[in-house]
Amino acid sequence: GWCAMKGMPQVGMFFESSEEAWLFWRAYGGRVGFDVRKRYNNVSKFDGKVTSCRFVCANEGHRKKGQREFIQKCFRAQTRTDCKARMSLTLDQESENLEITDVVLEHNHLLHLPQTRHLMASQRKISEFQAFEIEAADDSGIRPQAAYELATRQVGGPLNLGYTPRDHRNHLQSKRQRELAFGQADCEENISNIFWADAKMMLDYAHFGDVVTFDTTFGTNKEYRPFGVFLGLNQFRETKVFGAALMFDETLASFKWLFKTFLGAHNGRQPRTIYTDQDYAMGRAVEDVFTEAYHGLCTFHIMQNAVKHLSPIKGEDEDEGEEKEEGEDKD
Repeated sequence: GWCAMKGMPQVGMFFESSEEAWLFWRAYGGRVGFDVRKRYNNVSKFDGKVTSCRFVCANEGHRKKGQREFIQKCFRAQTRTDCKARMSLTLDQESENLEITDVVLEHNHLLHLPQTRHLMASQRKISEFQAFEIEAADDSGIRPQAAYELATRQVGGPLNLGYTPRDHRNHLQSKRQRELAFGQADCEENISNIFWADAKMMLDYAHFGDVVTFDTTFGTNKEYRPFGVFLGLNQFRETKVFGAALMFDETLASFKWLFKTFLGAHNGRQPRTIYTDQDYAMGRAVEDVFTEAYHGLCTFHIMQNAVKHLSPIKGEDEDEGEEKEEGEDKD
């Protein structure tokens, strides 16, 4: 296999797949000091196998005319030098492996020094330990820039870190997307209930989660799905969000799933008091899940329900009074 070969690519070498050949070309570029790119990858329409492919130096070709004529917020240096370094492969029908048929190893530009090769785009990688430190800093409320500067100081400079600030931000973005996995799916594997809470919400709940208000009256989406929010107040009486949910319906089962997921996201810590509206299913779910909390009804919802149920009666009385006055005028 290619892992045992530390030399240069040569015509006649075979690879079992295009992925294996790409890993070899990327590893070779990392050893020599040039970044790599895929030029093309032709696939058969009959069996889906790769029939030919070409891997090149990242400096291959020229920048398209007019591509950078408009004003840029951030200037990017010209890197395309029409470098001819490449490795072309074609499918061998007998062995069904990809064979190197063309190789050019000369470059027309300076190569990276050994001290900076690991910072090339194709070579950068965040280790498992580094990923743990990045996520731990984010969960503690440390801003990405400050966390990156701390990591560089611990290893003696950015050249020893192995990843860039952009890699740091991209990893956090992927982490937040994974956090959206707090979801429940129906039998057709469609998302029916979604709960979301990020690190800031978890930190706020740890400090100010004694009293929580849950409300599903903020709005709905175009499919009329209820949207619920867990809210609280900090020491300055500022509103803090502890979690949000997009629900399939407002049934007992959905509310129980949501409240259990809410507790799971906050390490099982129950609030001392939770305020909700007068929904029966919601109340039942609160009693079953928030067993250590006092359940109160929000006065806003009580007043809204009073107006909702009493206003028609008041309107009818006014209408009847107007009819009587009109009748008296006629008399």
